[in-house]
Amino acid sequence: MFMAKKEVFQWLREGTKTIDVRKGDARRGDTAVFQSGANYLEFLIVRKETGILTEIIRQDNFQQVIPTAKTLEEALGYLRKLYAVYDGIFTAYHLAQHKKS
Repeated sequence: MFMAKKEVFQWLREGTKTIDVRKGDARRGDTAVFQSGANYLEFLIVRKETGILTEIIRQDNFQQVIPTAKTLEEALGYLRKLYAVYDGIFTAYHLAQHKKS
């Protein structure tokens, strides 16, 4: 279960966000459930990448992580603002289209 800000939840629902980045090593399992308030979305995890933020967020994928970002630096800034002083390992969860209930 992943908590998601309203904005992030909307990107997931619309299908514009297909990679979710979380701090720490990869969690076990092949399903990700996102919650925002009383709303839930469920996705299949098709791939996981683990590393430092600048290794997993790249020029070729930053808009799949932060759809509104115009540049790689803007996407990294958005995530750094969320995770503040954390400078460790991150995991990028590559998501398949969400399951409809």
